Amino acid sequence: MSEQARTTILAVDDSAATLEVLRRNLEDAGYRVLTAQAVPDAIALLDSNPVELVITDLKMPKVSGMDLVRHVRENFRATEVIMITGYATVSGAVEAVKTGADEYLAKPFTSDELLAAVRRSLGKLSLRRVGNGSSKAASFAPHGLIGESAAMQEVFRAINKAAATAATVLITGESGTGKELVARAVHYSGSRSSAPFVPVNCGGIPEGLLESELFGYVKGAFTGAAESRAGFFQTADGGTIFLDEIGETSPSMQVKLLRVLQDREVCMVGDARARRVDVRVIAATNKDLLARVRKGAFREDLFFRLNVITVVVPPLRDRDEDTIILARHFVERFAREYERPVPEFTDDALRILRGYAWPGNVRELENLVQRLVVMGETERIDVPDLPGHMRFAVQQQADLTRTLAEVEAEYVRNVLASVEGNKTRAAEILGIDRKTLRSKLEATEQKPED
Repeated sequence: MSEQARTTILAVDDSAATLEVLRRNLEDAGYRVLTAQAVPDAIALLDSNPVELVITDLKMPKVSGMDLVRHVRENFRATEVIMITGYATVSGAVEAVKTGADEYLAKPFTSDELLAAVRRSLGKLSLRRVGNGSSKAASFAPHGLIGESAAMQEVFRAINKAAATAATVLITGESGTGKELVARAVHYSGSRSSAPFVPVNCGGIPEGLLESELFGYVKGAFTGAAESRAGFFQTADGGTIFLDEIGETSPSMQVKLLRVLQDREVCMVGDARARRVDVRVIAATNKDLLARVRKGAFREDLFFRLNVITVVVPPLRDRDEDTIILARHFVERFAREYERPVPEFTDDALRILRGYAWPGNVRELENLVQRLVVMGETERIDVPDLPGHMRFAVQQQADLTRTLAEVEAEYVRNVLASVEGNKTRAAEILGIDRKTLRSKLEATEQKPED
């Protein structure tokens, strides 16, 4: 059954001819249509039928369409309203909208104008249902992944295929998209689920320590090695090791990782004897590894060893229909955590959330919702509650007269603002190191010479 066929529209007009036109146009578009020539009859139909949209005339005998709008708004929050009238005035439109009508159509209107208004109204209803309904309706993949978009469904299919094998997996995607969640889903959906899952942030461990952390060391291997200690690969024996930010590893470390993937053996620092390990390797990167291979910054043979199965995690801007589902999930989670009522998003707030580019992806959205729940003083989240850079980013048109440096400087400032000044997090989102970020910030603060 199509989405239109599951949608019921109630048309209300004291003119039988107008009702017939509405019914024919709406049914031709695939909607289920109920009709009423008076407000009392319309109320009776609303009480006995689930109705998604009411289209009502303004001027009707005894009880007006405005009274019907008020009744719908007071009693049927999950129903949208379109007001139609042959006496169109600015004041009438303003009053209709203030009363609760979502659209205002002046007679005569074309079938295209009618259907466009219907689609807009039902679109608002769909957005509100996702934004303020239960997040349980969302599609949950294993271990915390959420999404109904086509892009995420493709990710879920890739996870299922990867989980069915022991092959090495390379997960690619921007910072904040949930690459570790994907890695956990692959591990816990497969035959190794009862064995350890060991995550390692290769970019967060100093180069001088990474080898001993990954492979372990024997007593006396270096100053301070008072006893032997197993590395992450030994800890993950029988399970999965997740090498995040694999693109940050040095050429010498890449050689060592390649040897592990080829021989399934590790050699502890200070030990001449190799040790056998049974470990599945899942790697992740926010870099274009193939481009780095071409530049000589990443070993080609290691790239092909890692890139047996690839899972591409889409940025949030490419799955905007999931934004509201995720926002609702986070708002419910943080409301429970802080023991507060679950706030509702206004339609305008939802529109901005969905239209924002989310440079920090899901992580940025999660941080924002946490802040909104913690700092909120009402049970509604509206546009003024959102950060200024989000509101302005949606409203402003692109200025094509600015230089590339000006655009970059604004983007860097917006990313920094989105993570509340956390330079480490901002650098991660931007795909640069803290030193480069500091240089860019200093450049933006310099005043031009007179």
